[in-house]
Amino acid sequence: MGAVAGLLAAAGHEVRGSDTAVYPPMSEQLATLGIPVFEGFAAANLDWGPEIVVVGNVNSRDHVEVVAAQARGITLTSFPAVLGEQLLADRHSIVVAGTHGKTTTTSLLAHILLEGGRDPGLFVGGVPIALGQGWHLGKGTDFVVEGDEYDTAFFDKGSKFLHYRPRTAIVTSVELDHVDIFPSFDAVRDAFRKFVALVPDNGLVVACDDPEVAAATAGARCRVETYAVLDDNAEPSGATTWTAHNLEYLKSGRVSFDVHGRGEPLGRFETLLVGRHNVGNVVAAIAVAFDRGVQVEIIRRAVASFAGVRRRQELRGIAGGVWVLDDYAHHPTAVRETLKALHRRFPKRRLIAAYEPRSATSRRRTFQQEFVAAFAHADEVVVGRLYDPNKIPKEERFDPERLALDLHRGGTKATYLPEVDAIVKHLAAAAAPGDVVVVLSSGSFDGLHDRLLDAIGDPVVPARRADMPAIRALLGTVNMPADDAGDDQAGNFFYVRNEHGVAGVVALPVLGEDAILHSLAVATPLRGTGYGWMLADVAVQWARQRGCRRIYLLTQFASDFFAAKLGFRVVDRSTVSPAVADTTTFRSSTDSKFVAMRLDL
Repeated sequence: MGAVAGLLAAAGHEVRGSDTAVYPPMSEQLATLGIPVFEGFAAANLDWGPEIVVVGNVNSRDHVEVVAAQARGITLTSFPAVLGEQLLADRHSIVVAGTHGKTTTTSLLAHILLEGGRDPGLFVGGVPIALGQGWHLGKGTDFVVEGDEYDTAFFDKGSKFLHYRPRTAIVTSVELDHVDIFPSFDAVRDAFRKFVALVPDNGLVVACDDPEVAAATAGARCRVETYAVLDDNAEPSGATTWTAHNLEYLKSGRVSFDVHGRGEPLGRFETLLVGRHNVGNVVAAIAVAFDRGVQVEIIRRAVASFAGVRRRQELRGIAGGVWVLDDYAHHPTAVRETLKALHRRFPKRRLIAAYEPRSATSRRRTFQQEFVAAFAHADEVVVGRLYDPNKIPKEERFDPERLALDLHRGGTKATYLPEVDAIVKHLAAAAAPGDVVVVLSSGSFDGLHDRLLDAIGDPVVPARRADMPAIRALLGTVNMPADDAGDDQAGNFFYVRNEHGVAGVVALPVLGEDAILHSLAVATPLRGTGYGWMLADVAVQWARQRGCRRIYLLTQFASDFFAAKLGFRVVDRSTVSPAVADTTTFRSSTDSKFVAMRLDL
């Protein structure tokens, strides 16, 4: 709803909203846009005289503001309807649908179109890391939308994606999900068939080469192009329109592969999105970008530079050599593919999964046995209690304790711990340097990520907007410039957190294949504690993950440190790439006392 509010405000509408509470980053984004938010629900929230009230699908017909709007004769609508009517009617709507992969594919496709100069609109349920928000109005023809099959509102039980006027569509997968609203798999299939039927004769459907997807797209009026990730040593054939093959998992944790499309080889691509499922998502985005006229070389660069989406294998921090990741996976297929991908991304490292059954589907026993097979791909599993069990009939409830027991019987180390404090204590003791802990939940898991990082101690974490004032304050105490430490630059920063707050910082903006390491600073009382080395090491690891080929920096006194600890070498400033030379870091430090250094990755 916040993203829709942002889009409508950017389009020139007066927008206000109400909720029980609004938290960062959405609260900050709404404040920046000047969108007032009423805390709590009341009839008086409508006194400013709106013409339309957009109702979220969690609100029922007896909601206080729904009742008040009806009493005053104000039109009620849903956010999918207002999105379709107000923002998509005059744009080329590209809708990404499917049980899995929607958020990642939508975000990647928008990133490619942005890099291609098409300035698309974007509406997505997650937050692309580089963009920092899940919406962008754009001025171009294209508008990329994540199409959800969930129902629309209490007065409209049709799927959301039926409102989005698709002219181009991607269908990634069709599986049983949302069992709280779909009585059967046939009902899910029917929703996808209705969606595909909306694409006009001159449109395009890009469909995963899968039997269920094929059945859903069989009645399409338009062109249907298929995509697939081929098995090892398999060669493309004419049976599938777009293929990825010759997958190679690189030491950096990234994956490279060849793409073949519309009968032609398009060359080698590389991405941070690891796992066969993610490679399939990339191929789907490539197919649509190509169809929309983006040049192959631009697509290749954009795929390589895409930083991913928050809550999709997202790094939340590193503490004591333990990586803590966050992932939204809550369906057994998504869990299985995520764990398999993480083993590829972090080979020879122990993978520990912490799971909270929280979504409407995962809290039901529909997939009790399927979750056992999915979590068997982890080296160790910790299962938390069922979220809000009273909303699920007792005879339908998923049994988390049984999941742990079945995993244990099958040879996977597993523990059921109903309290988050106990999970934190267990993981902090069990995780060793080099281990990867992935937290799987469709919600917050009561802050497990940060609580675990703090329990291990001295975590290095990615900065958020709310952290930037403290980061600027630390830079000020050590007389370092904060020109490149604005709130909008939060995505470039990591910081060390201890019991007193921000103890040290480093920035690593990425410019295509190049990155710049700057603003490496440690609070004066804590120098000599190893924080500087920790921060620099994390920056280098992150540059590798992002697919950078080179890291540049300028230093006045620390060239020996960077050479001995990290392998940087002194270079002539004239050899620095134009994009790097044009940054504030290099333009503002022209004095000969600053030494330029480079690390080739």
